[in-house]
Amino acid sequence: MKKPTFSRVRLWALVKKEFIHIVRDPRSLAMAFLMPLILLILFGYAITMDIKTLNLAVYDQDKSAASRDYLEEFSASTYFSVVAAADSGDEVRAQLDRGDAHLALVIPRHFARDLEQGRTAEVQLLADGSDANTATIALGYAEAITQRFNAARSGAKVDLAVDNRVRVWYNPELKSRWFIVPGLIAVIMTVITALLTSLTVSREWESGTMEQLIATPVQPIELFLGKMAPYFVIGVADVLFSVAMGVWVFGVPLKGSFLFLLGVTAMFLVGGLSLGIMVSTIARSQLVASQLAMVVTFLPAFLLSGFLYSIDNMPHWLQVITHAVQARYFVEVLKNIFLKASPPAHVADDLIFLGLFAAAVFAVALGKFRKKLS
Repeated sequence: MKKPTFSRVRLWALVKKEFIHIVRDPRSLAMAFLMPLILLILFGYAITMDIKTLNLAVYDQDKSAASRDYLEEFSASTYFSVVAAADSGDEVRAQLDRGDAHLALVIPRHFARDLEQGRTAEVQLLADGSDANTATIALGYAEAITQRFNAARSGAKVDLAVDNRVRVWYNPELKSRWFIVPGLIAVIMTVITALLTSLTVSREWESGTMEQLIATPVQPIELFLGKMAPYFVIGVADVLFSVAMGVWVFGVPLKGSFLFLLGVTAMFLVGGLSLGIMVSTIARSQLVASQLAMVVTFLPAFLLSGFLYSIDNMPHWLQVITHAVQARYFVEVLKNIFLKASPPAHVADDLIFLGLFAAAVFAVALGKFRKKLS
């Protein structure tokens, strides 16, 4: 008996069948289109490293016109809010201990005299280091205000002991959303693609239609591609929608090539959708498949992709594990496309790993799929 060959007609019939099922299933539609929207809005607005208001305690020992002018620079800024005027060093410490103030500014005696005589007037700035990120940003703001105060005076300056001259490229205003949103798109799509396809095969087993499909001349590769193709189209639509949200709602610039972005997205979707089908093949129950898909995608994508936490700062053994996380490469490439307009040559390593991941997972998923059907 002649073995059936690959048929585009059967493949197209399977693709149409899957599209019809998606359209008729409101849960699939909600998961495909509403979930990325909800997650992008929630995470996009909830995750921020920007510091807008910092509580400042002040201990002014000089109480001169010059010290008041210096303090006015802090009060006039949009970053600092003076919450206490301390009368002693112990009161300053108490403000920091209670968490009522993020920073404390101590102006010593003879502050005005030193400025009038052309000497450097030193002040002390104490920061609550229990939140290292906030403390670092606050110290940077304070130094910028001090430099502005020095620029308005001639012949004297206030010294904070550190002279930083910083120029920031690609994100000059240091907006956290500019690097969070591109990575967030990668994390969300990693979860969505695997979650969507993880339910496809298990749903067929639960409903009893898989046995009917096996009895037809449909080949495993046709069924595999027929399951994947509709979700590939949905995945491209979700990525385009997420990119539009990032640019027009969150104000993240898309400096790189849009066609390059589409190409990388296609490569990423092949790996993500194959992973979901592999999970769906292993777990015949939709509940187990969805839970397993969340475990193998969300936690690694959120914690080990470099989305929020630098991979270079992780222990070496954990850095090795991150190479098996697909989102790592997609996050890196998206950030480079959005903020740096990097050409493919500049992210060649990430593209190679992304392609190898997609090819390997596709091959393994197809192999398990064939074995399950036989």
